[in-house]
Amino acid sequence: MTFTIAVSGKGGAGKTTVSALIIDYLSRNKLGSILAVDADPNTNLNEALGIEVKKTLGDVREELLKIGESASSKEDYFEYLIYSEVIVEGDEFDLLPMGRPEGPGCYCYINHILRKIVDKLSRNYEYVIMDTEAGLEHLSRRTTRDVNIMLIVTDPSIRGILTAKRIKDLATELNNKIKRFYIVANRIPENSLNYIRSEIEKIEIELIGYIPEDQNILIHDLNGLPITKIPRDSPAIKAIENIMTKIVMMKTEDSISKILG
Repeated sequence: MTFTIAVSGKGGAGKTTVSALIIDYLSRNKLGSILAVDADPNTNLNEALGIEVKKTLGDVREELLKIGESASSKEDYFEYLIYSEVIVEGDEFDLLPMGRPEGPGCYCYINHILRKIVDKLSRNYEYVIMDTEAGLEHLSRRTTRDVNIMLIVTDPSIRGILTAKRIKDLATELNNKIKRFYIVANRIPENSLNYIRSEIEKIEIELIGYIPEDQNILIHDLNGLPITKIPRDSPAIKAIENIMTKIVMMKTEDSISKILG
């Protein structure tokens, strides 16, 4: 059974860092096959993971738009391109970069094909980790649907916390089939934790964990190094371990519930 975790939040909150740390945790602990989906048009999850991307789904979508509606077997051709040119195979995970947004023209037919192929592809993995674009657009476009857990990342700001509330409210309104919502508070100074907790309680979304300020991440970002290469004793690594222990337990409980009916 595929277990999907979507990572959302306002711009600059640290979604990509959290996504990379989750993928790293699952990889190191060999908890199952992983598909990492970079759904942010500003593709940079690959940089956080330390792998190169040559072509994105957006690039392929533009190529298919030029072929025209009359092209035969377009779905088969699209699927071939995704497997042969877009998916990046890592040692412990595969990466699907979504890439550029839509340009001028009608994408309805192509996006329908895209959703079918991505849904089919996702079923081949035990975990799908999706790094979404900032804000709310991915919800209205139904990029995130049929999600087991949405982690909404907030920085230590009221704007980040209010964005988290808007994301949950809109997802609920659109019936995006997201089973659980949690907040991850990121880059939190120790002396601000109690205040952040109290503000999060006001919006009634459970805080699943927080990631303290971590100089190792800052240094790796400044030097363009993969986040996954920070020392194993880094505060961020320990924080993600605590968060993921809870999430893996939820996955186990979901699997048992499905077996028991």
